[in-house]
Amino acid sequence: MPELPEVENLRRGLEKAIVGQKILGVKVNKPKLVSGKGNIRVASSKKVREFKKGLKGERFAHIKRRAKNLIFKFASGKVMLVHLKMSGQFAYHSKNKTVIGGHPIEISEYKLPNKHTHIIFELEKGTLYYNDTRMFGYLLYYPSKETFEKENHFAFLGLEPFDKKFTLKYLRESLKNKKGKIKAVLMDQSIVAGLGNIYADESLFEARIRPDRDSSSIKTSEAALLYKAILRIIKRATDLGGSSVATYRLLDETRGNYAREHKVYGKAGEKCPRCGKPLKKIIIQTRATIFCSNCQK
Repeated sequence: MPELPEVENLRRGLEKAIVGQKILGVKVNKPKLVSGKGNIRVASSKKVREFKKGLKGERFAHIKRRAKNLIFKFASGKVMLVHLKMSGQFAYHSKNKTVIGGHPIEISEYKLPNKHTHIIFELEKGTLYYNDTRMFGYLLYYPSKETFEKENHFAFLGLEPFDKKFTLKYLRESLKNKKGKIKAVLMDQSIVAGLGNIYADESLFEARIRPDRDSSSIKTSEAALLYKAILRIIKRATDLGGSSVATYRLLDETRGNYAREHKVYGKAGEKCPRCGKPLKKIIIQTRATIFCSNCQK
């Protein structure tokens, strides 16, 4: 699943491509993707009608991001919330040029729409396709800013890493009051939003903290190292376009370059770049977790 740096770069690419354009028509091939956000979703013909009718004629004004979510805002005040989940992808085709961002789907490279195309937006200057192989993603329509905010979709999300309120004191106190393994706590989004498997592993390695340590056991000095690591790594990864793990693509057709700087993620059995001992792999909440048992305590 893409994490904060990847989603932020996709947001920037989409903003350049479609902001200012009007939606001339909407086609929904898979109703469940616009019918709800849970793992088990029931297709709703009512939701499909609202989605198509509500967005037709609307003009893209802004695209925002909250954690791993994209928030499309329209000139009228309407909102569309999108989460790509594991395998969502946007493809924008304009004249003879196609740019793709998100999870790699081979058939999208030469055929649009295709069997994985579930939502189609006809725009003034091109066509925006939402493709999804596993169909875990969702696109939700809200008729106004008020209805969107009323749902309080982000109620359980923690602060963004670059939020002014995300301070060392905030992180230290939040970790003290959390039970569970530190990596799982970082990934559950309730303290800091946008970190997933990649950046949790990398941040904990830089801070020299074992991923299976209990969150409440983290000392003040360790929290300070973790705080600095999160800020540095997320900024650096965002600046470099994210990590092109599994060939995750950005909308400008480039690849994220931060993967070249990974110290531990995906490198089980390789030598630790700090001490030279083999990196170990354990499973935390079904996710492969790589760390150095010598350097991380």
